[in-house]
Formats: sequence, C-alpha cells, structure tokens
Amino acid sequence: MSRSRVTNDCEIPDLICRLDFVSFVRRCFRTLSPNSEFLPNWHIYALCYELEQVYRGNVTRLNVNFPRRMLKSNICSVAFPAFVLGNDPTKRIIVISYGTDLATKLANDFRIIINSSWYRRIFPATRISRNKNSEFEVVTTQNGCRLAVSIDGALTGRGGDIIILDDPLKAMDARSDSKREHVNESFTNTILGGLDNKQTGVIILVMQRLHPDDLSGRVQRLSDEWKTLSFPAIAEREERIQIGPHQFHERHFGDVLHPERAPLERLEEIRSQMSAEDFAAQYQQSPIPPGGFLIKRDQIQYCDELPRRTSSTIYAQSWDTAQKLGETNARSACLDILVEDHNFFIVRALVGQWEYHDLEQRVLSRAAEQNPNVILIEDTGFGTALISTLRQRKLPVVAVTPEGDKKTRLLRQISKFTNRQVFLLNTAPGRSELEDELFSFPGGRRNDLVDALTQALGHKHVRSLWTDKAVENYGTFLAGLALRGVGF
Repeated sequence: MSRSRVTNDCEIPDLICRLDFVSFVRRCFRTLSPNSEFLPNWHIYALCYELEQVYRGNVTRLNVNFPRRMLKSNICSVAFPAFVLGNDPTKRIIVISYGTDLATKLANDFRIIINSSWYRRIFPATRISRNKNSEFEVVTTQNGCRLAVSIDGALTGRGGDIIILDDPLKAMDARSDSKREHVNESFTNTILGGLDNKQTGVIILVMQRLHPDDLSGRVQRLSDEWKTLSFPAIAEREERIQIGPHQFHERHFGDVLHPERAPLERLEEIRSQMSAEDFAAQYQQSPIPPGGFLIKRDQIQYCDELPRRTSSTIYAQSWDTAQKLGETNARSACLDILVEDHNFFIVRALVGQWEYHDLEQRVLSRAAEQNPNVILIEDTGFGTALISTLRQRKLPVVAVTPEGDKKTRLLRQISKFTNRQVFLLNTAPGRSELEDELFSFPGGRRNDLVDALTQALGHKHVRSLWTDKAVENYGTFLAGLALRGVGF
C-alpha cells in the first residue's frame, strides 16, 4: 500500500483507518494534539510497517530505538494497543514504563482514543466493560485489556498476548550499574514470563539508547530474534529502510531523521549543550562505553579516491578468521588496506560466517582479484588451514600470532589514529560495518573487523615491506642519477 497519505482527517474513510495502521495513527494524533500539525515522515512509515508485521504475526520481538520527540510512544504504546483491541477485543496487552507517571499518561491517552466517537464508530465491537475501567487498566466487554504498570509494578498472576516496554529505564539512572541491572533482571526473570504463549507472544521494546548495557543493548547481545529499528538523529551510514510492502527509503550519510521536527541546526545546538556521551546515546542511538570510545570519529580520515598503486605502495589483505560457526560466535573478517607513505587506506571490509570451503574460496578469490603484496592471517581456527593452503599456492601469506588482548593490541596502534594516518574510502564496501565496530570498541557486540585492522596496522611484515620498497626505490633513484652523470 502506498505511503503517500491524505492530510485532512475527514478525507480518511473509516474503513481505511480500520485496516491501515498509518492512517489510524494520523487520526489518533489529531485527536490527542488537535492544535498541532501531523508531520508525516519516512521513519513513521517504517515503524508502522513493522508494527503491522507484529499485528500479522510475522514479528514477535521488535526493538525500537529513536531519539526523543519522534512519536515512538504515541505510536507504539497508545495507537497500536488501540488498533489491536479494535480489531480483536479479546487481546491482552501489558504496557510497562519506568514509573507510574509515564504509565498513567500513556494510559490516559489510550483511553481518550478508545472513548472517541470516531473510534467507537470504526470499531463497534470494542467496548469498555463497566466492571473494570481504572486508571491503570481498561478491560473490554470481551475480556481483552490494556494494563499499565511501572517496571516495579506487580505482574504476578497477570499474563498478556503483547507486552510493550516503553522507556523502562530513566535517563538519569542509566549510569547506575545497579539500576540498569535491576531493569535487565526484571525483564529476564519476570516480564518474559508474563507472555501467555511463549511461541506467539509479542514483546515490543521502545526506548532511546542510554548505555551500552541498557535493556536494548542486552537483548540484542543475547538473542538474534529481535528485529531492531535504530534511527540516529543524524545518519552515520548509508541505509535502505523498508517503509511498506515493496517500498524503501534510501537514507544517506548525514541525513537528518526528521528535518521538520528537528532540523540540523537545532540538533547541533543540542549537541553543543550535551556531553558527547549523552548525545551519542540519546540522539545517535550509539551509546559510548564507560570511559569513552578508544577511537574517536574525527580520528578517521575519509577520502573519495585511493592513491595509485605503484612500486612504492603496499597492498595488504588482513584476515581474522572464525574458529567455529554459530550466531553467538565470532565471524571471519577481511580488510583490504593500501599503504602509502606511512598512511593506511582502508579499501574494503568483508565480514560473515562461512564454512571452511566457502571461506577458502573467498580468500583465494580476493587474492586473485587484487594481487596483494601480503596476506595476513591469524594462525588460529580456520586460519591455520588457510595458511597451509595459501603457502601451497605460493601466495604471499604471513601467519600472525596475536600478542595481548584485543584492547591492548588496538592501544598499541592508537598513535596512527591520533596522527591522522588511517583513511577510509567513502565508497568502501562494508564501510558501515567497520564503523559500527570501530566506534563502539571495546563495548560493542562485534570486533572482528577491528581485529583485522589492528593486525594490519601493527604487523612488522607490512612495515618491513614498506621499508624494503623505499630502499629499492631509492636505489633505483640513485642508479638513474648515475646514468645521467649526476654524482655526489
């Protein structure tokens, strides 16, 4: 269905609102904010599309990370429960927030919607029971309900078909290990058990990121079943986002999430008034680990073109291979790096999980395509077998034995970043994956590409190759002078 919407409520037929969630959201907004203009945007369509997939049973775990004031609570905790109960008044929905004030506010907004004349007209079968209509709970005449509780509220004996966690952690509590862990343990020990059906039951987590180990970060690390919508206020990578059936929004580096609600000038003003850590988390949805990132974003140089490969450049391929397959295990990663005049130009990033045969073919294919001067492979796991294969084929492979832990290895190369010696090609394949890992290290979920990078930056073989090239070129230079009769 097209995501181009009419702008006047009276032009939205009741049938469309009953069937199409975006149109329903628009009408809810006009009811709750009659003096404000509804400003449609692609992120609203993307969220509504994913909630439609939840409603149809295609998604059971949805994680929504937006900055503040982007309508995520209105859509997820008010409009969506009203839409679900309108179409099926037997559904049981639980909405959990960090405190009773927010829980009450969202519950009251929900009650305004379902008591409106247009809602009663669109969904005549959904009526509030006279037996139960309290500040925190609304029960339908068909025993469906919307229950509002705080994160510390009692759920004993209560179950639901859909559980929505909307801002389960206060921003001011994010730096407290005990308060974060309390929320995370409440989710694991209590909230998960509140689903009536563990197979088909739905959990929706709605929050701005606050800390690497907030609930959103925790669920993404522990399980790959979560569908995540994470939209920073200012785009940090190229992204293709689905906003409807066969419809996508192309978001480019530097694009503002919703210019009409928060233009770039306003975001930069907010950035200047907040700490880098708070802005990165709450607005960019990329929380900084305690102590800050090791690599700052402004320490990476970007380029549109690479230096021309000559006899004085080194082309290296650095492989960090997995030891075994599995969703929770490390991945195999490769970086192509061109070295010129002590500068390192990252050409390409490749990461994934492959069986040994597939990995071997990728290594051979990359080597044949680029003809590198050196191939660095960590001598562990699949890497040991690869080293043997490449040596048999007379390829310039070097076995690497890491020294120290991952953080220590990166710290040894930190001067190359502070001295602005590391460049990243703007159009490099895999650029976003590398940036995600590098700028969240050591607190990020993945670090395979970071390992491949530090391996290339620090390996003595790359340095010695560069020195050999320099000596060779200098000798050629002297020989040329001699041929021209120039002496010293």
